[in-house]
Amino acid sequence: MAESTPQTSINIPQILAVALVGFFAIRWFLNKPASPSTPGSSPSSSQRGQQPDLTKINQLATMFPQLDRRTIAWDLHRNGGSVPATTERVLSGRGLDAPPVTWQPNIAAPGQQAPAAGTSSGSARKDGGGKREDDLITRYSLQGRVGGKGKEAVPSEEEQRKSAWSSDKAVRAEVLRKRREEMVLAARRKLEAKEA
Repeated sequence: MAESTPQTSINIPQILAVALVGFFAIRWFLNKPASPSTPGSSPSSSQRGQQPDLTKINQLATMFPQLDRRTIAWDLHRNGGSVPATTERVLSGRGLDAPPVTWQPNIAAPGQQAPAAGTSSGSARKDGGGKREDDLITRYSLQGRVGGKGKEAVPSEEEQRKSAWSSDKAVRAEVLRKRREEMVLAARRKLEAKEA
């Protein structure tokens, strides 16, 4: 007599179930959510890299004003947005790596509307080639008073008492304008004396 051995067969529903479970398992491992606190939005990693958290960048830029905001954003992007890790890296003396040229995040320095394409606001001032708008002498139209070194009249005590706080808005504005001009010119004289 022939012995009958039970044959196990795999049917189509079992194959489909294994394939479906495998597909979802692989998809779950490859696409883990970045942060569970934001259920409505899950941007891709490239979008997260281009839109850094401005509050973290501002916090680090306040602590370390010598650092470029783009460099801070790059380090935050690399370490997953960890402010303590970036702070520790700066304080340990290792410094921050320069971001690649192709990485251009959309960040703006405080007081700017849009980021400059190739330069930061700090690098323009360090180069010494500042814009003419940054020159206080030009901004307040004091070119005529700059030429005479030390020839500006020093206000007497009577004029100083006269320039005390007034209830008239126009008088206060004029007094403040004169004080501002005197401060700018005094700073200019000190700078020229220091350079000479």
